[in-house]
Amino acid sequence: MGNFIKIIVVENKFEADLVSQALQEEGIPVMVKGFSDTAYDGLYIPQKGWAAIMVPEEFKALGEKVVNEFEGAFRKRGEVGNKVKK
Repeated sequence: MGNFIKIIVVENKFEADLVSQALQEEGIPVMVKGFSDTAYDGLYIPQKGWAAIMVPEEFKALGEKVVNEFEGAFRKRGEVGNKVKK
């Protein structure tokens, strides 16, 4: 497996768990890189997001497809806001 690259930034653990599970169900390895910093007690989370969801480079296209489908499905239901960043 190659280097891991960021495909989406999520706002909280709940979103991280949902996105990670959707990717893993498609057979995509996932790494969640949190942005929490104990020295600042989460001060920068509203600016940077809660965590980056990362996948190996060779899974980038499939990972982005899964994330786009995930966002579309949950936006229709009103369960994910517009704060999900890429």
